[in-house]
Amino acid sequence: MDQEKPYPEVLKGQFLIAMPSLADPNFHQTVTYLCEHSPEGAVGLVINRVHPHLTAGDVFKELDLESVSEIDCLPLHLGGPVHTEQIFILHGPPFGWKACRPVTSSLALSNSKDILERLALGKGPEAFILTLGCAGWGPGQLESEIMANTWLTCPASETIFFETPVEQRWEAAAKLMGIDPSRLTDVAGHA
Repeated sequence: MDQEKPYPEVLKGQFLIAMPSLADPNFHQTVTYLCEHSPEGAVGLVINRVHPHLTAGDVFKELDLESVSEIDCLPLHLGGPVHTEQIFILHGPPFGWKACRPVTSSLALSNSKDILERLALGKGPEAFILTLGCAGWGPGQLESEIMANTWLTCPASETIFFETPVEQRWEAAAKLMGIDPSRLTDVAGHA
């Protein structure tokens, strides 16, 4: 009797660092944090794009949530071109929210009203990124893009998405791999 082996979620919790050749404006010079990776596909959040006009306060106002000013001014990230009408929250503990999916032992992805209500009042998770939309790939699509030299992958660093200024995250993520981003090329090597 054959037992089905579980899918190795090797990319879950990793950074995808866009190669310079990635011309798609949704992903050019982006860092995407992969929240899910399975045979059905992958889901991630772009962590280095901020909405040019909207802030967290605009989201809370749209949802009729009472909020505090220090939270209102936080940036709203552009998480990707999928589900662009939905809010996603990448956050640290606590993790007991209604729609909370663990990514690692220290990070989760949520998108329920209960966490938004607490965040608006400054009483939710201490570390979080609020995004509009997410990035998604169908079965085998991300793996094909990686093989085509579109993305570099490496273990994620919470310091980069919670402490590094947004405009420095792509370079900082590349440096995690010991790579000077100015020397990246879109030509794949062959041995």
